[in-house]
Amino acid sequence: MRCNWTQNDPLMIIYHDLEWGTPLYEDLKLFEFLILDTFQAGLSWKTILYKRENFRKTFAGFDPVKISKFSEKKLDGLMLDAGIIRNRLKIYGTVKNARAFLLVQKEFGSFEKYIWQFVGGKPILNKWNNATEVPATSSESDAMSKDMKKRGFTFVGSTICYAFMQASGMVNDHLLTCEIHKKVQKQ
Repeated sequence: MRCNWTQNDPLMIIYHDLEWGTPLYEDLKLFEFLILDTFQAGLSWKTILYKRENFRKTFAGFDPVKISKFSEKKLDGLMLDAGIIRNRLKIYGTVKNARAFLLVQKEFGSFEKYIWQFVGGKPILNKWNNATEVPATSSESDAMSKDMKKRGFTFVGSTICYAFMQASGMVNDHLLTCEIHKKVQKQ
């Protein structure tokens, strides 16, 4: 068995089994997840997942240095790209987040060192029996959100931060009945 949010969708199953909840320590992959979670705000994850490769092409392979230099003209052009979510605030927010990300890397030596401090450097191992038990926020996501906003990030409310924590394996929210729960817990 696996977590039921996959809805038996082939792409969602692959994402669930190979990525979601697996501890992630690589800066560029963490940045990718941050961008995708930004665009997911108010939408389904399935929508974002099916546009992921378009996001990758549009946002320079999720390279924060390149994104931080996007011009106003480039950003306005992205509003015409049907392959991504055409939300002006989220598009401009991605550039703002790239710049904040680079500042955090400079201050902490890596984004990974900064972001993992909110969970004490290791994943929180939850033991949920039912999807209704899984929270939308936590004290850790509250702290992360507050600090990220202070550092100039946008679209980083506590709910988005918690979703980011789940995706990047900072928290193991696979249900106990899910075959991936134990696999992720050992990593």
